[in-house]
Amino acid sequence: MRICLLVEGSYPYVVGGVSSWIQMLMEGFPEYEFFIYAMGAEAKDRGKYKYKFPANVTGIQEVFLDEILSCKSPSLQENILSEAERNCIYDLVMGEKPIDIGAMAEIFQHKGKIRSPLAIFMSSDFFDIISQVYRKRYSYLPFTDFFWTMRSMLLPLFYFLHQPLPEADVYHSVATGYCGIIGSLAASVQKKPFLITEHGIYSRERETEIVKCGWAKGDFKSVWIQYFYNIAKLAYRSADMVVTLFEQNAIIEQELGCDPAKIRIVPNGVRMERFRHIGELQQHEGPLVIGGVVRVVPIKDIITMLRAFLLVQQVFPDAVLKVIGPYGEDKEYYEMCRQTVETLQLRNVEFTGSVNVAEYLPKLDIMVLSSISEGQPLAVLEGQAARRPFVTTNVGCCRELIYGATGDELGTAGAVVAPMDYRQMAKEIIRLGRDFELRRRMGNIGYQRVENGYTYENFINSYREIYGKYERPGD
Repeated sequence: MRICLLVEGSYPYVVGGVSSWIQMLMEGFPEYEFFIYAMGAEAKDRGKYKYKFPANVTGIQEVFLDEILSCKSPSLQENILSEAERNCIYDLVMGEKPIDIGAMAEIFQHKGKIRSPLAIFMSSDFFDIISQVYRKRYSYLPFTDFFWTMRSMLLPLFYFLHQPLPEADVYHSVATGYCGIIGSLAASVQKKPFLITEHGIYSRERETEIVKCGWAKGDFKSVWIQYFYNIAKLAYRSADMVVTLFEQNAIIEQELGCDPAKIRIVPNGVRMERFRHIGELQQHEGPLVIGGVVRVVPIKDIITMLRAFLLVQQVFPDAVLKVIGPYGEDKEYYEMCRQTVETLQLRNVEFTGSVNVAEYLPKLDIMVLSSISEGQPLAVLEGQAARRPFVTTNVGCCRELIYGATGDELGTAGAVVAPMDYRQMAKEIIRLGRDFELRRRMGNIGYQRVENGYTYENFINSYREIYGKYERPGD
């Protein structure tokens, strides 16, 4: 069986998180072929893979957003879409009705008709569609600004929809965003099953980014936010199954329009053998060592971690903070973090870059996760597998991992604080730092929680059952 994994902004160009999950998934099924459909931001990343593909990966198709810039704009055209096709794009923008995937395929995959992804934008049809949407919902905004905003929103999607579709027996998207739409389209054209695994809630994550961003102004933020909710609904409707990592995600997906009958919960899993050499926490001489296994990017909110560490050092002057993970993904944010270290006059802060996490974890006394958005972070599961206590923000599945799900009576494996609340984060780190027995006990509880419900074997067995539903004789 040939499985096409559709990924966006992660594998194989970014280390950790979803990328690690993808690698583990493919390694767990040597009997299947995998093909990677990878969407990236910049073509300079082409071929620059951070992972060695398993032997069962048969190919990769790379599509980059900045390649839009090389597309030639055609001349103005009149009435290039049928009525059904115009209605399809109107419904896509409005988000009020199910999208006709067949009409989408006719528009973007029939290359003799639309030769360039820019063609629609140069048509009278597009102007008429946007004018209708404007009059019905957005007439309080300046029309010119609205028109160009809609063009900016739809251009990446139309570009992706215009690319060749890979052939596969199953299409499996790791988000509901652009890769979810391409998965929907490919599955419809090829008449094959379509699965989604949603780690975080994609549309909620985009909303968080847009609210904080500077490139969308005023009321146009709500236009962008609504757009991402619209394409998430399209992916949910098209999917045969939507896999998520924990119960709260499933509830949110239902609220956003996903049929509850499609949803299945499969937690992430950790290879426990990687951490068997790490015993329970030991008392030691020297400074308190705090660590966060994290990519240095804005959504991980390293600034809050640094501000919390400033308060920690007022109690533990020799404390050490290790930010463990790659910092080349967003160089501007990394420089902001470095500047924050200097401005706060922090001592003993180390940005390690990419390292063997299993070798670093034994050096840590307390682990920290300061993210403003997560799904079910592998960094927490791996830290717990290494018997380390955690202070995390209350995002994604972190509360469940620290305090336990319903029916889990193991106890507390750390502390959970509100996102961006550096004072409370520091307070909890200090509380753990003062009490070795508390740290040791919490670390052991976290280990047992992972052993009970978050192992790699359970993860692979669940997906073996899922893939098996769509396997045909001879695949």
